[in-house]
Amino acid sequence: MISKTMKTILHALSAGNIEVENSRRLADLKQLDATRIFLKKMDTKVYNGEHVVPIRLYFPTENAMSAGIEEGSTFPVLLFFHGGGWVTESVENYDRVCSRMAQATAHIVVSVEYRLAPEHRFPVPLEDCYVATRALYTNQLIINTDPEEITIVGDSAGGNLAAAVCLLARDRGEFMPRRQILIYPALGNCYTEKSPFRSVQENGSDYLLTAVKMEDYLNLYQSSPSDRNNPYFAPIVEENLKNLPETLILTAEYDPLRDEGEAYGKKLREAGNQVEIRRISGAFHGFFALGFKFLHVQESFGYINQFLNASYEKILHLSINDEKIK
Repeated sequence: MISKTMKTILHALSAGNIEVENSRRLADLKQLDATRIFLKKMDTKVYNGEHVVPIRLYFPTENAMSAGIEEGSTFPVLLFFHGGGWVTESVENYDRVCSRMAQATAHIVVSVEYRLAPEHRFPVPLEDCYVATRALYTNQLIINTDPEEITIVGDSAGGNLAAAVCLLARDRGEFMPRRQILIYPALGNCYTEKSPFRSVQENGSDYLLTAVKMEDYLNLYQSSPSDRNNPYFAPIVEENLKNLPETLILTAEYDPLRDEGEAYGKKLREAGNQVEIRRISGAFHGFFALGFKFLHVQESFGYINQFLNASYEKILHLSINDEKIK
């Protein structure tokens, strides 16, 4: 339960609309983080047409760095798309999050600097993410990869981009992700009183991320109102969800996006996909960016590692069975 005092503070902090430049300046304050984790990192890039898409790699250990780069060896990878409503945040702002993710999961983390709205509206940010994903899956980055050991991850708007990249990959047929992790993903197309999701009404005014701000973000991201009916813009509207990756969805109890994330997971499951849905009790939207000492973050990494390990075990068993058949 949240105390009355905390509710009053949260209500005050939740007021107002999205003002792009002020929101970006506020987000950039994360770069002053004194608790930043220092890992081995490497900056590289891919091209989306003539545009350079910067990419940063985080290595959990020295061995991971050598195994990821040396010819003939591979290391498991998390491909990460940051949140920020498609409008704010950056690879640099998410430096601590990605460093912690690499440490907590013992994976190389690949973080993508996709272009932001409103300067670059849908589908530009998505296409930047798709190009980076294709490069990783087809071994065009500096690290060597096994597609079976790559997981696509995103939080909030990044969760939207992760889900949309998986839909695009299935539909275009150039590669196919094995698994995705969506952390309080923004998958819907309406955050007004017309929203079918109860959490928009229950959590849409007093818990930092508001329904008003979500509508602002959608308006800044869309190129035209018709985009809201495009499943690559709002994956929740996709009617055909067959043949998609194994999925872990993490939601937060006091988040307006809670119910759409869980509904998407149920739709994926009904379409025949393997899905886990975990709700983090007592959590707000954005909790994943907090320090590892926070119990909500620790709980999330517990679910993430459990999901990854179970998926790898299934691949191993399938490989053993294939060898026996031969």
